[in-house]
Amino acid sequence: MFDRKPKSYTDLLGKTNRIVEGTVIRGDILSHADFRLDGELIGNFQSNGKIVIGPAGIVKGDIVCRNADIEGRFQGKIQVAEILNVKSKAAIHGEVVCGKLSVEPGAEFSASCVMKTNLKVVAHEQPKSEAQG
Repeated sequence: MFDRKPKSYTDLLGKTNRIVEGTVIRGDILSHADFRLDGELIGNFQSNGKIVIGPAGIVKGDIVCRNADIEGRFQGKIQVAEILNVKSKAAIHGEVVCGKLSVEPGAEFSASCVMKTNLKVVAHEQPKSEAQG
């Protein structure tokens, strides 16, 4: 009659991952939850949620996500399905593909930008021919 599953620990916390200042990650991150990065990522990031790059955060690589707030430094290609917010202290270099773009005065935005509606967050998968071979 009451077949509710108890909420997991991460559901109770709001499903947000956090990498603190002073931490350096070399490699790719794949996350289904929201993510806050105040450290440094040298690699690619993919999420079905939101990424927040804090004022001390640095990303050198590609990002694919639903929403993004950037306050730190980013270099690479970023694909945001919905809204990309670029804060006044941010520095962005590379390529931007997003649904909507908000850039605060003072931000360093040296990137090519394409705005597309109905952009989908696409999971990186191997083509079937490579997976079978």
